[in-house]
Amino acid sequence: MNLQTARTVDAPVLLREREDDIAILVLNRPAARNSLSEALLIALSDALKDIAADKSIRAVVLTANGTAFCAGHDLKELTARRSDADGGREYFRTIMTVCSGMMQQIVTLPQPVIACVQGIASAAGCQLVASCDLAVASSSAKFATPGVDIGLFCSTPMVALSRNVSRKHAMEMLLTGDAISADDAARIGLINHAVPAGEERKEALVLANKVAAKSSYVLKIGKEAFYRQAEMNLAAAYAYASEVMTENMMARDANEGICAFIEKRDPTWEDR
Repeated sequence: MNLQTARTVDAPVLLREREDDIAILVLNRPAARNSLSEALLIALSDALKDIAADKSIRAVVLTANGTAFCAGHDLKELTARRSDADGGREYFRTIMTVCSGMMQQIVTLPQPVIACVQGIASAAGCQLVASCDLAVASSSAKFATPGVDIGLFCSTPMVALSRNVSRKHAMEMLLTGDAISADDAARIGLINHAVPAGEERKEALVLANKVAAKSSYVLKIGKEAFYRQAEMNLAAAYAYASEVMTENMMARDANEGICAFIEKRDPTWEDR
């Protein structure tokens, strides 16, 4: 199946900005509440591929234009394919596969990714937040997995959501479809911080710069290890983590960081 290009006739669906060594990705479909159209999914995937290969980027902030962060999949685009010979089955499968792949790109990206949420993050938009390593949200933001209200259970958002919050909290969101506040999202662990409205981008960049000041080598191996061990049983996780720490101890930046700590000075990272 031929996929669409990542640009509409009017404006790019995804904007890319840069502040020093921080990459900023901006969802740019405000009129469509930044729903994840085919073009936007491809644009995000392509941008993440580029960032993964760019060693000058040390952290990523994912944000959005408009009043909504992301309203989930573009239901109008999906519904239009019901006229296909197969009722849209192959297209639906393609979109879900592309979306799931993009979410996994965030998890496997060497650089930490911070969601900056200014408005509603629902369904796959909530999944997008849950897939990021960290998240900062406006106090006016809301989070929901409301597919159950329209006969479409949020099964793929469930994967990321259930890996962020406890089962009872995840199931309440999934079974009721109710939106939760930013404060409740912070309380249950879906986001890190709820901040005053209008302050979320500034706070996300403060967090991104704090992370970016660390060794990128250490962040890369630490992020990978975090997600890998989370899927293991306790004994396997400790065995794996012990090997990771051993290799980390042999790295140049570990030697530099430890020596700097002992000598009471700031470390100079070489990212290796």
